[in-house]
Amino acid sequence: MEALGRGRVEQAMPQLIFFLIIIAAAYYGYKAFVREAQRVSAKVRRQEKQAANGTIGTLVKDPVTGEYRLAKD
Repeated sequence: MEALGRGRVEQAMPQLIFFLIIIAAAYYGYKAFVREAQRVSAKVRRQEKQAANGTIGTLVKDPVTGEYRLAKD
């Protein structure tokens, strides 16, 4: 009787591991998608703000040289 129950666990374990891997990959993909969407949204907001102000780009101060340069997107 014990061997019968043990066989079910051994059959279910690969399926469980497979589904856990799928869930982890989906979670990672979702997080990457959200991060990219936030980055793109921020870039679009920056560009809209620049268009409203009539500016060409955003200047960023270089901490080493103290010079200003255009921000890289």
